[in-house]
Amino acid sequence: MNTHKNARLTPHGRALLAARVIHEGLRPREVAQAQGVSVRTVYKWVRRFREEGHAGLQDRTSRPARSPFATDAATVEQIIERRQQRQTYRQIAQALGIGESTVARILKRKGLNRLAALSPPRPDNRYEHDAPGDLLHLDIKKLGRFERPGHRVTGDRQQNTPGAGWEYVHVAIDDHTRVAFSSVHPDETSWSACLALLQAMRYYTGLGICFTRVLTDNGACYRSRRFQRLCRRLRLKHRRTKPYSPRTNGKAERFIQTALREWAYARSYASSEERGRHLPAWLHQYNWHRPHASLDYHPPVSRLGLSVNNLVGLHS
Repeated sequence: MNTHKNARLTPHGRALLAARVIHEGLRPREVAQAQGVSVRTVYKWVRRFREEGHAGLQDRTSRPARSPFATDAATVEQIIERRQQRQTYRQIAQALGIGESTVARILKRKGLNRLAALSPPRPDNRYEHDAPGDLLHLDIKKLGRFERPGHRVTGDRQQNTPGAGWEYVHVAIDDHTRVAFSSVHPDETSWSACLALLQAMRYYTGLGICFTRVLTDNGACYRSRRFQRLCRRLRLKHRRTKPYSPRTNGKAERFIQTALREWAYARSYASSEERGRHLPAWLHQYNWHRPHASLDYHPPVSRLGLSVNNLVGLHS
C-alpha cells in the first residue's frame, strides 16, 4: 500500500479507532483527540467498520460514482481510431470539436500519448552461435588524439590539442564466448582493417579459436576488395549487417560502450599514447577477470574450458 506521507490513519489505525469506540466504549471526541483527527472522521470509519467490517477500512478510489460530463464512449473510440491513424492532438480536437487537453488526457490514459506506442515494439534481437569461432564481430570506434588531458577531466573546453586528429580502435569479439580483442590504428582504411583482422586472428589462434565467419557493418574499409581478398585467404565467410541496423552487430556495439566507460574514459590519461598503452592490460582484465552478465557473471574465457589459475573467484 502506498500511504500518503502525511496520512494520519492507516488501515491499522482505522481499526484501532473503531475498536476504541465500539469495544472500549470511548466517546468519539476522545478518540478523535487521541489520534489527531476530526470527530467526523471517527464517525465515518466507525460506520464503515460496522457496515463492511475490516474490508471497509481499506483505501478507496477518489473517483466519483457518476461523471455526467465525462467524454462518452463513442467519442473516446473516435479519438483512439484517429490516433491510430497517427493524427496529432490538434487534428483530433478540431475534427471532433473537443479540447486538446481532453484528447491528451484520454490518450495518456490509453497509453497512446506517444506516437512510438502506435507501432509494436521490435522484438529483441538476441542470438548466440553454438561454439567459439562460429562468428567474429568486427567494428571501429573513432577516438580523438590528445597531448594533454581534455575537457572531460579539466572542464575547460577551450583547452585542446590543435591538429591532433583522430585514431581508430578496431574491435573484435567472438559471438559465443564474448572474448574480445582491440587494436589502435591511425585510420579506418582497408589497410588498417586488414591489419586489425590479422592481429585479431593471431590473438584468437593463441587461445585455440579458429573462425569461419566474420560480421561487419557496411563501412568502406569492409567493402573494399583488399578486405574481401583477405577474408578469402583466411577462409572466412564475410557477412555484412543490414544498413542502418547497428542492433544486428549488437555484441560489438555493446563492447564498445564498455570499453569507453571502463578504459578510454575511465581515468585521466596524460596523452592518447598512454591511453593506447593501457589497452592490452584492460583487455586482459575484460577477458580473464571481468564478470559478464550474459555469461552468468563469469569472465569470457570461462567458455573456452581453459585451465587458468589467475581467474578471480567471482562467486564467493
